[in-house]
Amino acid sequence: MKKNLINMAVAATLGLAAFSAAADDMYRGAWYAVPGISYMNTDSDLDANNGGGAFIKLGKELSPNWDIQGGLGYNRANNDISGVGGRYKQTTLGLDALYMFSRDKFRPFLLAGLGVARNNVDYSIPTIQDRSKTSWLANVGVGAQYLFNDSFGLQADLRQQWSRSSAKAPGTTFDADGTISNTLLSLGGIFRFGAPAPMPVAAAEPAPAPVVEPVPVVEPAPVAEPAPVEACKPTLETITISAEKLFGFDKSKLQEGSKPILDEAAAKIKANPDIELVLVTGHTDRIGSTAYNQKLSERRANQVKDYLVSQGVEAGRLHAVGKGESEPVSTCKGIKGKKLIECLAPDRRVVISAEKQRETGCK
Repeated sequence: MKKNLINMAVAATLGLAAFSAAADDMYRGAWYAVPGISYMNTDSDLDANNGGGAFIKLGKELSPNWDIQGGLGYNRANNDISGVGGRYKQTTLGLDALYMFSRDKFRPFLLAGLGVARNNVDYSIPTIQDRSKTSWLANVGVGAQYLFNDSFGLQADLRQQWSRSSAKAPGTTFDADGTISNTLLSLGGIFRFGAPAPMPVAAAEPAPAPVVEPVPVVEPAPVAEPAPVEACKPTLETITISAEKLFGFDKSKLQEGSKPILDEAAAKIKANPDIELVLVTGHTDRIGSTAYNQKLSERRANQVKDYLVSQGVEAGRLHAVGKGESEPVSTCKGIKGKKLIECLAPDRRVVISAEKQRETGCK
């Protein structure tokens, strides 16, 4: 029964992960607390009924795919031996790593963790020995989070947990001396307190008042000398492409459908041999950490550069840079969730700037 329950949970989580893989990214690098309750299916060697308890965890969003959670748990269950009283009690302290399949509101995950466990087999058996033992703890499982907003959500997980007990009672059939395996189903609330708020939008400065200057006295104009010929200025042509047309959300690998767009840009560059420099600049929106966005913009700019080179553009004429979230073109003040992601779409872009050597007609 226990094994079937775990297999069903794994299959359900993987299916939901595949469904959510294309969801919008809401990664914030936040800290959060998860207090909750748990239901425990005890190992058969413990001769105990199913029980339950409570836990408190502290979590951190480390990256778009990884969280860590550390915390304290306590569970207990009445023994199932006829005519014998007492309870089995377990206290745990552990650290879990969570692989997140999505950063949308619904976030399925896999988990694995290590820690320490205190197993206390407090049964009223006169001959019982070694009632309590502190040992290592290991667990694996599946689960999911659901965020109602940026500050609150729910988390549920099903895990298989291993530790050691040394309790036994000579002269009876009771023997829980060795590795024990409990199954825990947990449900808790998520309280996020480290999600960075959207960047404030600076108020526009008022335009300066026009200055009225006195009318100058007209004097006879001197004989005009020939005006110096201005040096020719380079011509700058800029192509701005939405990042969604080139990449999947939060991805840096070019999509197949993006190549015709870049083929056209490559053809224009090759058709103009007087273009000395082509600058490829990647930009992101403000969602996520500054460091992560900077790396993402650099990876995207280099992907575009590499593709242009593969289409025959000389590598020496191309230069790729990433600007991260430093040059936004949208404000989106007071907007949150999916609407914020949609509003910030203009910020997620790749700009191709081509500078010609000299303007037509220059000598």
